[in-house]
Amino acid sequence: MNTLAKSFARIVLSSLCCYHLTANATTYYVDGGSGDDSRRGTTPEHSWKSLQRVNQQIFQPGDQILLKAGTRYAGQLKPQGSGASREGRIVPIVISSFGSGSRPRIDAGGKFLDAVLLRNVEFWEVRNLEITNLGEQRQPWQTGVRIVSDGFGKMRHIHLSNLFVHDVNGDLSKEKEGCGIYFESRGGNGSHFDDLLIENCHVLRTDRNGICQRSSGRTRSLRVVIRGNLLEDIGGDGIKVWGSNGALIEHNTIRGGRMRCDDHAAGIWPFASDDTLIQFNEVSGMRGIKDGQGFDADYLWRRSVFQYNYSHDNEGGFILICAPGHSYNEDTIVRYNISQNDGINTARVFHFGGAAKNTQVYNNTIYVGPKQDLPLVLFTEWDGGHAAGTRFYNNLFYVAGRATYDWGKARDTIFENNIFCGPHVQPPPDARGTTNCPPLTSPGTGGNGFDSVAGYQLKPGSESPSGRMVQDNGGRDFFGKPVSTNKPPRIGASE
Repeated sequence: MNTLAKSFARIVLSSLCCYHLTANATTYYVDGGSGDDSRRGTTPEHSWKSLQRVNQQIFQPGDQILLKAGTRYAGQLKPQGSGASREGRIVPIVISSFGSGSRPRIDAGGKFLDAVLLRNVEFWEVRNLEITNLGEQRQPWQTGVRIVSDGFGKMRHIHLSNLFVHDVNGDLSKEKEGCGIYFESRGGNGSHFDDLLIENCHVLRTDRNGICQRSSGRTRSLRVVIRGNLLEDIGGDGIKVWGSNGALIEHNTIRGGRMRCDDHAAGIWPFASDDTLIQFNEVSGMRGIKDGQGFDADYLWRRSVFQYNYSHDNEGGFILICAPGHSYNEDTIVRYNISQNDGINTARVFHFGGAAKNTQVYNNTIYVGPKQDLPLVLFTEWDGGHAAGTRFYNNLFYVAGRATYDWGKARDTIFENNIFCGPHVQPPPDARGTTNCPPLTSPGTGGNGFDSVAGYQLKPGSESPSGRMVQDNGGRDFFGKPVSTNKPPRIGASE
């Protein structure tokens, strides 16, 4: 058999395989305007009408449930059945829309705890819906979308994309928190998620949180990705991952968090999650100083990385790195980020709370604005724990206001090859540091969006001091320029 014939045979075999996997799949149509639940639902002309009818059906791998664009549905969507993984291929069940117009809207009206509930089902993809759950009063644990593995074990391939989730008035306390999009593993049996994606969703005015995870078991979730989402006017935490190893949180934008809660909240933070990668996110407008930072490296984790993020105008500061004395936070890396105007005067920019160990902070650009007068670095005790082995390398601390330092009882803190530009009160010893301000294009002029921070690059033709070599440096700077592995980088987030 010649090469062309072999290629054709592979195409035919692949097509037959795909046909075999989806041969029994059915597409169901739902039209909240002119549909009728007594119909078979398998064509637009014979569509169902209600979510109740959808909830009665047990769906099979490859099925699709399509809601008509521009229609509205009161109540809860709680579908049954699971897709499958067959012969190495994912055969999901899909919920989406058909026709032209606005997204179909599901409105639970506070009469259900969750507007959309995926409980103990797997291989589902949900996209192109508007979801809201605004009741007459706040309820504990109220959500827009809830995904839950409840004693189910491994719950695989749950993908949410292009959802507009808004106006969810859940409880504002951390102990009973409501959420826009919420995923939870509980009930024993090693319950966890494998391949959970939340992508390109818009989350607006949700309480307490925007997108968050909770886990009550010891088995950690895998392949969790939260990417490309816009969160605005969030009552408490923006994005929280709790109990996932190797999670990826990237290209998200948070504008306004901790807007209504009274307890501690931050923009993006993992808890009990090793090897988390948080990159290319923008967080701004976090309110208050409990915690109020753009980012939080919390405890029960190791080896997590915060890189290429843009943090600005967060009242609580840029980042919290913390662990109580009886727990751990180890080997956190904070590199090639830009922070502008983070921290009101009673706050801080960097806060090390408790027993964080071996934190590396390098090649960041930190801008303290002319109206700011606060600790640039603050170390505090938590439950008898104090930070140890913290390293600051190659950072540009550009202060137009006034920066102070509070070392607490931290141990073995080292600064090397940093630039202390502007008014620093009793800065730390740094044998290779300098106070010479580099010729940046227009520091302090960043606004919303990554495109607004070009002013933190060097003026054309100018030079900046070199820093020290750092192994495994990520390979690029904040702006995408390569960072060498065999020669010292420039100081700051711009190479």
